[in-house]
Amino acid sequence: MAGVLPDAAAVPTRPAPRAALWSLLFGNFVIGSGVMSVAGTLNDMAQSLQVSVALAGQLISIAAAVMCFCAPLLASLVAGWDRRRLLAAALLWYAAGHVLSALMPSYAALWPVRAVTVLAAAVFTPQAAAAVGFMSPPEHRGRGITFIFLGWSIASVAGLPLAAWIGESFGWRWSFHAVAVLALLGAAWVWAAMPSGVKPAALSWKAWREALTHPVLMAMVAVTALAGAGQFTLFSYVAPYFRQALNASPNEVSGLFAFFGVFGLLGNLLLSHTIDRVGAGRAVAATILCIAATLVLWPLGTTVWAMAAVLVPWGLGCFASNSAQQARLGMAAPALAPALMALNTSAIYFGQAAGAAGGGWLVAHAGYAPLPWVGLAWLAAALATSLWVSRRSVSRRSLP
Repeated sequence: MAGVLPDAAAVPTRPAPRAALWSLLFGNFVIGSGVMSVAGTLNDMAQSLQVSVALAGQLISIAAAVMCFCAPLLASLVAGWDRRRLLAAALLWYAAGHVLSALMPSYAALWPVRAVTVLAAAVFTPQAAAAVGFMSPPEHRGRGITFIFLGWSIASVAGLPLAAWIGESFGWRWSFHAVAVLALLGAAWVWAAMPSGVKPAALSWKAWREALTHPVLMAMVAVTALAGAGQFTLFSYVAPYFRQALNASPNEVSGLFAFFGVFGLLGNLLLSHTIDRVGAGRAVAATILCIAATLVLWPLGTTVWAMAAVLVPWGLGCFASNSAQQARLGMAAPALAPALMALNTSAIYFGQAAGAAGGGWLVAHAGYAPLPWVGLAWLAAALATSLWVSRRSVSRRSLP
């Protein structure tokens, strides 16, 4: 049975409870598996719904746009909720939404249900990070936040490849049902493991205004959006690319996703153990360079085995970059953490929406060849912005 946080106003002196951290890690695994399930099942989804790959890929853009705009709004609406109830309820919503999505008969019926379903993701990821920050002393916040974001990396190791395999073998609807089952398990685990009384202080409009008008913090958030756009310009369409350009079988497609995910998990593990030593700014720059390396090498992936090698640096940097960004924001301005986590979540999904939409247009008009180069341009902008933020952070240590 969940405990009760003794004093919600006191600064914690010990790390957040391990059981709670593990439950939030699993919750992020479920959220990540559901968000990425469309990319993994895009081949069957396009065929089943009788739409083009480019149009089916816009489900990623639609969901990402909803999560982008709703994360800050929902952060304000749920500010007074006990995080144990809130996070468990979000996963229950996610489960119900995936079941309903799997029952939709057409693309026109599916996309609004999908949009409503991912409201749960707009709540869970930022509020889980804010809850960890609330439960952890300052010296443990970076490690705690990056730990629960391992769930996204594990989703890339297990959730995405499993969704791809189920989608290729049995159809995308069964992948959605599998996510629903995982979400039910996650809701039960969060309810059992999270302590009661975790209520980060609600932010005033003045605090929101301070966050939104702070040039360094907003540039920091912009790094997330730019890096996400760079990745999802290509990532949204890799499943059909593997099938068409590499003649990959269903098992080889899911195998490439799994291989990518293994290195995604490794990258996040390395980050979790080094971020407090090397600093979040340097960690962000290193992860962006890793992702860029794969996009530069992309034309060399002419076979399944060659593509596996090309994917290694991207895997190392992919999920670690988001984790490093969350930790960077949480440590830069702890008092504004709930707002910044919500804004950073918006930036993640804004980047996904922009990348998937732009990539879909390119696929429809020019094929797959331009995708890595357009993605690389986004990443160059992300790296330049991140380096500017690091220089400003050094000269201005007194962030709010």
